[in-house]
Amino acid sequence: MQDSQAASALAAKISSRQACVGVIGLGYVGLPLASAVTGAQFQVLGFDVNQNRVTRINGGHSPIGSVSDAKIAKMRDGNLFEATADFTRLRDADIILICVPTPLNIYREPDLSFVEDSARAIARSLRPGQLVILESTTYPGTTDEVMRPILEENGLRSGADFFLAYSPEREDPGNPQFNTSDIPKVVGGDGAAACDLACAFYECFVPGVVPVSSAATAEAVKLMENIFRSVNIALVNELKHVYASMGVDIWEVIDAAKTKPFGFMPFYPGPGLGGHCIPIDPFYLTWKAREYDVPTRFIELAGEINSRAPHLVVERLVRELSDRKGMGARGARILMLGVAYKKNVDDMRESPALVLMQQLERRGAQVDYYDPHVPTLSVTRAHRELAGRTSVAWDIAAFANYDAALICTDHDGVDYAALVDAVTLVIDTRNATAGVTENRDRIVRA
Repeated sequence: MQDSQAASALAAKISSRQACVGVIGLGYVGLPLASAVTGAQFQVLGFDVNQNRVTRINGGHSPIGSVSDAKIAKMRDGNLFEATADFTRLRDADIILICVPTPLNIYREPDLSFVEDSARAIARSLRPGQLVILESTTYPGTTDEVMRPILEENGLRSGADFFLAYSPEREDPGNPQFNTSDIPKVVGGDGAAACDLACAFYECFVPGVVPVSSAATAEAVKLMENIFRSVNIALVNELKHVYASMGVDIWEVIDAAKTKPFGFMPFYPGPGLGGHCIPIDPFYLTWKAREYDVPTRFIELAGEINSRAPHLVVERLVRELSDRKGMGARGARILMLGVAYKKNVDDMRESPALVLMQQLERRGAQVDYYDPHVPTLSVTRAHRELAGRTSVAWDIAAFANYDAALICTDHDGVDYAALVDAVTLVIDTRNATAGVTENRDRIVRA
C-alpha cells in the first residue's frame, strides 16, 4: 500500500470518527486518555496485561482515583469502550497509543522493557494503514531507534505501510484545572504523513496541537518540561536549608517573591520528589547524553539534591527528637501523614514517603501512616517490604501516643490543627500547618 493511499484512508477514518483506537496501558496515563478519546466518539479498545484490572474496568470500577466509576460507566455507555488482555486484537485498531511505564533500573539507566514488549505485541499483529503513537516519556531517539526496528521486523515499513509518531503525555493527576482534553499535544512523526495523521487525530479532542520536526524533538520536549521542574525544585530545596541557617523562612520568601508579576515562577520545597516523571525523566537524558560524550552536570546535581532531601528530613526529625524529648529514633513512634507522592491523589509511585518510612525503620523507629487516599501500600520495585501495610484510622486520641508526626503529603481535608493539638512534635515538610495558630512551638518546618 502506498503511503499516500494509506494516509488518505486513515485520515478519512479519523475525520468521520470511524477509526478504532487501541490504548496500551490502562493506568494513570492510558485510562484518562481512553476517556478523552471515547468522549470524541471514537471506538476504543483498552489493552492491559493485568487481567484483574481489565475485569474491574469492564465491570464499571476504576482502578485509579483520577478516573471515577461514573466516568468508566460513561465510557462503557454505547459500547464505545472495552478493556481486554487479548493483544491479538491490536489488529482491530487503526490507531494504537502506547502508555506504558518507563522506569529506571537499579543503575539509574532507562528500562524500556515495557515499551519494547508493547512494540513486539503490535508487530505480531501489525497491518498496513495503522498509526502507532508512543506517549510514554523517554529519551530522544527511542521512537526511531527502538520502536521502528521492532515494528519493521515483519517486513512492513514505517512511512510506507504503517505510520509512527511520538506525542508525550502531559497528565497531572490531582489537578482539577487540567485533564487530558484541556492540554495541548506536542506531536512529532517519522515523516510528514505520520505527523499529519497524529495531529489530525489529537485535534479531535484536545484544544491545540503543536507539530514539531521529528519524533526526537517531541521526546526532548517532554524531558525539558520535567527537567525544568526538577532543577527548580532542587534549587528551592537547597535554598530552604541555606535560609533556615540564617533564620529565614523559605515559605515566606516564596510567597513574597511570587508577587512579582514577571520574571519569577514559584516552586516549593518538600521531602523529596515523587511521581513517575520528575524523579526519573532527567536521568533518561543524562544516560542518552553519554552516548554523545556530553556532560549533564547541572541536571545530575539537581538529581543529587532532590535525592538527598528525604535523608535531610530524617536527620532533622532525629535531631528534634533528641533536643526536645531526649530520645533517638530507636523505639520512637512516628505517625506519617500522607504517603501519596502529591496531595489529593492515590498515586504513590516514587513517593519520598516510602524512603522516609524505610530510613526511619532502619534506625529502629516504629512508623505508622495515615492517608485517606491510600488505604493500603501497593507493591513497588524499590520498597517491596512495605507492601500490604494499611493506613491507621483518623483518631486524635490515639495520635497523642506518638512521639512525632511527620507531614509528608499535604492532602486537603485533613485537620492539621487537631493534629498539632494532639502530637507534641510535628515535622512539616509541606507547609501544611501554615494556618494553624495554636501550639506553633510544636511545629518544625523541615
